[in-house]
Amino acid sequence: MEKIINKIQQELKSKADEKTRISGERFFKEDVKLYGVKSAVVTQTGKEFYKTIPDKNKKYIFSLCDELWRSGYMEESFIACNWSYYVHKQYESGDFAVFESWVNKYVTNWASCDTLCNHTVGTLLEMYPGKIADLKKWTRSGNRWMRRASAVSLIVPARKGLFLNDIFEIASLLLLDTDDMVRKGYGWMLKSASQASQNEVFDFVVRNKSLMPRTSLRYAIEKMPEELKMIAMAK
Repeated sequence: MEKIINKIQQELKSKADEKTRISGERFFKEDVKLYGVKSAVVTQTGKEFYKTIPDKNKKYIFSLCDELWRSGYMEESFIACNWSYYVHKQYESGDFAVFESWVNKYVTNWASCDTLCNHTVGTLLEMYPGKIADLKKWTRSGNRWMRRASAVSLIVPARKGLFLNDIFEIASLLLLDTDDMVRKGYGWMLKSASQASQNEVFDFVVRNKSLMPRTSLRYAIEKMPEELKMIAMAK
């Protein structure tokens, strides 16, 4: 295990660029650990190393992912997110607890949060909808990234018109959250849901607009026609 992780780390260091690292840091208010490797290069590097792994058993892949997360480097977290998705055909409902522990222990920025949740967690929820009850518990976490994750895990299902009632419930639970990252997260979830369920999302926004933070509201209505935006934004 250590051998492949070390090789990945050496490869990322060899492809690192100081200008890319400094540029990347500007996207985050919090401190982040970056090698300075462009996202497309990170994805390709992860794919190439994944091909060399003879045993693609989910348990082993998850153990490698855990090691990658543990380093704290964002590029390694992206590879961990991709690898954990590559084995999605092996997912079981109990894997939700693994992903929950990664969010709680390792996620420290919006990019790692969203990369993990959009596909890895979102796919598991589509496969095992019963786990959405556990997802809703994240809305009460003291960890801002867990709360954001409760919303952004439903981005892809939302675009497909899935779990609309659960989306509204999570948005209601997060409605008055004071954290900007959480507000943007559930606003993005509502925007995604509006692609398949525009009228329902519009009605939800209008019902709650007196309480909903403007950041969340603007995100939620971003894809809507101008006339609906005007009604939603009117005080």
